[in-house]
Amino acid sequence: MSGIFDKYYKQYDAWYDRNTFSYLSELEAVKNFLPRKGKGLEIGVGTGRFAHALGIQYGIDPSKEMLKIAAWRGVHVQQAAGEDIPFPEDTFDYVAIIISLCFVHDPLKVLKESYRVLKQNGRIILGIVDKNSFLGKFYQKKKSIFYKDAHFFSVEEISKLLAITEFPKVDYSQTLFDLPSEMTAVQKPRKGYGQGGFVVISARKREGNVTKGEP
Repeated sequence: MSGIFDKYYKQYDAWYDRNTFSYLSELEAVKNFLPRKGKGLEIGVGTGRFAHALGIQYGIDPSKEMLKIAAWRGVHVQQAAGEDIPFPEDTFDYVAIIISLCFVHDPLKVLKESYRVLKQNGRIILGIVDKNSFLGKFYQKKKSIFYKDAHFFSVEEISKLLAITEFPKVDYSQTLFDLPSEMTAVQKPRKGYGQGGFVVISARKREGNVTKGEP
């Protein structure tokens, strides 16, 4: 997938300028769970749109071209995949994975790696396009250059993966109640899921080792 993002990184970044209300709405939903302080990492940081706006200091991504823009935006970046995070155990207070999980090769391994680099009681924050939502169905049918090979997840599937990774109690927030191209204002996030196309899922690291089970 990194080849697509290296080739079309300018188009990717420009999407956020064309769909400002969608982007700002997603930021608001993520902020609901984002710690106000602490050391943070974004997996799949891309061009740094979220990390820069949310104050997430560190980011990794396989795309060299995207990382150049993220670094320009002030994010401390490394070229790496989420399945092999280049940081020691217990490094971060929180880890964010916004949209990116649908593009990785091994989602469970990414979550296990996130668990490993989180400090005790650290928080994981995932932002997804819910595949069962109107927006998920729209993107799956549209098959854009970015989403045509993506593996979309439902909220229930993500929750199951988090349980396997021994992240306990899960919380949800949702936004995007219209197609991004049709939005005329920032939409405030609501608790839960099932209505919004963009869902933020968050949990805290529990004590103990990661389970070796598979979904």
